[in-house]
Amino acid sequence: MAFSETIGTNEDYEQASADQLRMFYAAKASVNTNVDPPSMPSTIGAVHADTVAQHGERVAIMAISGYQGMLQSFLVGLLNARRVLEIGTFTGASAIFFANALKRNGVASKSTDGHKPIVSLDISHEFAQTARQNFDRAGVNEYVDVVVGDAHESLNELVGQTFDIVFLDADKESYRAYYDKIVGSKMLAKGGLIIADNTAFNWVTPFIDISVPVAKDAVPLRVPYSRHPECVDEGRALHEFNEYVRQDPRSEVVMLPLFTGISLIRLLPDN
Repeated sequence: MAFSETIGTNEDYEQASADQLRMFYAAKASVNTNVDPPSMPSTIGAVHADTVAQHGERVAIMAISGYQGMLQSFLVGLLNARRVLEIGTFTGASAIFFANALKRNGVASKSTDGHKPIVSLDISHEFAQTARQNFDRAGVNEYVDVVVGDAHESLNELVGQTFDIVFLDADKESYRAYYDKIVGSKMLAKGGLIIADNTAFNWVTPFIDISVPVAKDAVPLRVPYSRHPECVDEGRALHEFNEYVRQDPRSEVVMLPLFTGISLIRLLPDN
């Protein structure tokens, strides 16, 4: 979900398909000039450019796009969220969008119990260091606590805290474990929302008619577009996660067919 997918040039627009131009148009129409901080953070372009320069375009596409950042910021405002947990920091783009949205909600950089509004988990010291530098440049460093280590262990340390929004954007094969830990440990606040990213990757959708758990000899659809053979296990795990959440009596889910799939999950009453 590259940043460039929603920020284009006139040449990009002229060469775009109808669907691509619709996305460009929607992104531009979603940049609100009447909010403070702005819906499109001023440093996000530099974050993307630096990520490409340091890690290459193939790695940089792990960052959320500008449009997705604005969408998630809108959800922060819609829920009047006060705290956010994200699993997967990368170079910090999503947390910058979240932090600016929390500022618009009037959230201070530290709560009365001393916790920062955003807790962001990542296994990479390198990405964490880059993200902290980007937070400093964006003026949101005091809003984000980056925790480096295995996310399963980090979640255990966070039990007892609650969050209004949880963003899953890390190792896809662990989504179900993260989800069960968050829901089972009551870490999602009443009326809260889980946002799961990449839930309809190209290597997930060919499992559309395959029952779960997916048998080892199951054969997904033979589709004409490119898939990555090395990602079959990830596709299988995401399909099983999607079906697990869809059938979970504790929750309700809607998947948006944007980019590589965004699932919005809320807990049903009394859960």
